Amino acid sequence: MDERLAATLADIDAANAADPNRLQVRGSARPKALGEAELATEWIGRLLSNPSDELLVAIRAHHLQRWTVPRTSYPEGRAGYLRWRRDLHAVHADGAAAIMRARDWDDATINRVADLIHKRGLGKTDDAEVQAFEDALCLVFIETQYDELAVKLEDDKMNDVVAKTIAKMSPAAQELAATLR
Repeated sequence: MDERLAATLADIDAANAADPNRLQVRGSARPKALGEAELATEWIGRLLSNPSDELLVAIRAHHLQRWTVPRTSYPEGRAGYLRWRRDLHAVHADGAAAIMRARDWDDATINRVADLIHKRGLGKTDDAEVQAFEDALCLVFIETQYDELAVKLEDDKMNDVVAKTIAKMSPAAQELAATLR
């Protein structure tokens, strides 16, 4: 890994380390955004043998400072939730862009990171990196949130969540998901 990429990832990690929310990651309490970024990066490494710098930055920044825009600041219900998530993509992409500009990345690279964070082309193109990005996020969800959500939801609703999650994943990611408890 080159020095600029390492420094950029360290800057993103430093920002995510300030997350006041905690997440149990394989028995260790971590700042939530940082723990999710670390897990997602690990999953990317298992999905692709040679991920691009853009994908590594995007996956590390996929929830960059997410806690600064609480879900409660949007209306209840599905429409409010979807608007919150869409707006968060812009927050994460803008934050990643600011960090990247400080490290002298070019505009084309910054734009590609934004496209990945926004999941542009997912399901519409053969962009393996957009699919791997989505796969990694789904795997992190299954690993870190599945059990908690299963306790909260009725069986029918949980089955719907599982079906929708699996449908978004590539066959390779589905195989990896089957290895999780």
